[in-house]
Amino acid sequence: MFYFLSELRDVYFGFNIFRYITFRTGMAAITTFLLCVILGPIFIRKLRAMKIGEVAKRDDCPDLDQFQSAKEGTPTMGGLFIVGSIIFSVLLWGDLTNRYVLIALLTSFYLAVLGWVDDYRKLKGIGKRGLGKRSKLLWQILLGGFIGSYVYFNPDTSTLVDFPFFKDVVLNIGLWYIPFVAMVVIGTSNAVNLTDGLDGLAIGCILVVSLTLSILCYITGHLNFSSYLFIPYIAGVGELTVFCAAIVGASLGFLWFNCPPASVFMGDTGSLSLGGTLGVIAVMIKKELLLVIIGGVFVIEAVSVILQVFSFRVFGRRIFKIAPFHHHLQMSGWAESKIIIRFWILAVIMAMLALTTLKIR
Repeated sequence: MFYFLSELRDVYFGFNIFRYITFRTGMAAITTFLLCVILGPIFIRKLRAMKIGEVAKRDDCPDLDQFQSAKEGTPTMGGLFIVGSIIFSVLLWGDLTNRYVLIALLTSFYLAVLGWVDDYRKLKGIGKRGLGKRSKLLWQILLGGFIGSYVYFNPDTSTLVDFPFFKDVVLNIGLWYIPFVAMVVIGTSNAVNLTDGLDGLAIGCILVVSLTLSILCYITGHLNFSSYLFIPYIAGVGELTVFCAAIVGASLGFLWFNCPPASVFMGDTGSLSLGGTLGVIAVMIKKELLLVIIGGVFVIEAVSVILQVFSFRVFGRRIFKIAPFHHHLQMSGWAESKIIIRFWILAVIMAMLALTTLKIR
């Protein structure tokens, strides 16, 4: 909304500041942080009063109960005020005529609704563990297929896939780009969901990933910077810097309450939405494969589950004591706080490595 005030710069030169992405980026982050910190306690009280609490007991994995029992009844669905603050901030500071911003907004809202349905079904005891896996996957495929189709048929975008570390290595996968995008959306959305198992673990990693993507969005949408670093310039994607900054601010605000011991959990409402949105942003700026490095922690968590399922079904043996990997470390005697902080450190290292690849190119 404030972006359009720049049109009044002829009336008063001060309105010109609303044109600058850097200014609106900072304000978007501050806005989401303040919204979460100020309104968070009210929201948490409402959730507690409505008895919207975490069901920590796991019938499918009773070994975890020794670690999770203290979390029983902690308010969940905190993703509602995370996603709500992000959407409000972007509407306030973003350029709402920008197609990339609109796609990110659609993704965030769509997956938040999907996650809310999943959380609601869990709380009401509908289904064994919420929304069925096939149903959830179907809705994610529909979103991924839509976004992939948009990129494929849009003449201003491409189906080229860049490879990290190599500036001249690109692959044009043509029509296969549509299912490829669907895989990115599904993968990031579910990987963040799997990581969201310890207080502050997922949101801390999301903070690092979104901050890294904000830098990449700004560089990719800046003609001079992208040319210097041999990155394909994409007009308009710089505006996604504002969106990423909103995620950064919301992550900090939510971490205020989600740090150990957590006062609220984001639930699938937050994890599916944030994960999928970060994946879509990576697609828009053509950093699909680099996202594997940026979100290395999420990749590790997802791969640990895949390997565990594959090994058990094929060989009848488990590789890890429990998957995802953070629960394996718990069962191995690691303190929860140590797991969380070390995963945060790993997330920062992976982000630094991802940014280093730009210069290596």
